[in-house]
Amino acid sequence: MRIIGVDPGSTATGYGVVDYADGRVVHVAHGILRPPRTASLAARLAHIHGGLAEIVALHAPDTAVVEKVFVASNPRSALVLGQARGVALAALAAAGLTVGELAAREVKKAVVGHGGAAKAQVQTMVMRLLDLRTEPASDAADALAVAICQAHAGRLAGLDVRGRRRRSVRARHEGEWTRMRT
Repeated sequence: MRIIGVDPGSTATGYGVVDYADGRVVHVAHGILRPPRTASLAARLAHIHGGLAEIVALHAPDTAVVEKVFVASNPRSALVLGQARGVALAALAAAGLTVGELAAREVKKAVVGHGGAAKAQVQTMVMRLLDLRTEPASDAADALAVAICQAHAGRLAGLDVRGRRRRSVRARHEGEWTRMRT
């Protein structure tokens, strides 16, 4: 299954594409859509919409997941962020994809092990989990983390095969077992 994850923003929208099969997540692509800062809000939103449509056409994901907005410094920022998120949802749905939504704390908990993880911790874990040679930019790393979390929704979200909460989750990475508390 191919999954595209999106971390929406009006000045930087991160995207990450991964393949998930047989319990393994493999990196396909990642990047950041950066509309011109001097462009009007409408033009920036159109840039995000068009960019996501191109990425979907190029990588042909089976499903999509977008990070939920959880905080903004002021009401205007929250409104603009919500509009960018809406454009991302619309672009992915218009491409015929089923679109899921995940909270940032849930993603951080699944990928790093705790919901209050710093951006640098997310970047480092994404790099390790996907065996990347270089650290992705923070917005792209967040988008990849969203896709990884979606890929492992049951196992890494702390659910057993019957959908019940487990006490702990074990993830294997580079031959070492790391215990993550849920």
